Amino acid sequence: MAFGGFNRGGEGAPMAEINMVPLIDVMLVLLVIFIVTAPLLTNSVKIDLPKVSSQPNLTKPDNIQFAINAQGQYFWNGEPVTRTVAQQRFAVEGKRNPAPELHMHADKATQYHVVAEIMADASNAGLAKIGFVSDPAPAQ
Repeated sequence: MAFGGFNRGGEGAPMAEINMVPLIDVMLVLLVIFIVTAPLLTNSVKIDLPKVSSQPNLTKPDNIQFAINAQGQYFWNGEPVTRTVAQQRFAVEGKRNPAPELHMHADKATQYHVVAEIMADASNAGLAKIGFVSDPAPAQ
């Protein structure tokens, strides 16, 4: 290993250049390792999937418009109902396949426990998709 130049004038001065040969050797070794291991990382299993000739049967579930006004009265698709009637209808609708979505319209003055009771009744009947409908008011 030579750590200096061929001229005799500056024998005591340290070498200020980076020796690139070891770095290139390491890079070439890493390149060979990656070339060898790259085909091993792409192991795929070839399978023959069946071809279908029919269209998928997509059924859109119905929705139930359920409203609660500020006085706590219930409305099923615009028809006034009591809580027991609503529970019975939830039970019937919860057994349908696919189960319909419940769209809740609640007055902003409606107490929360009234809304929570209806949500619990619907969930217990098997209606899992419950959405809240609001009236978007323009910002003033």
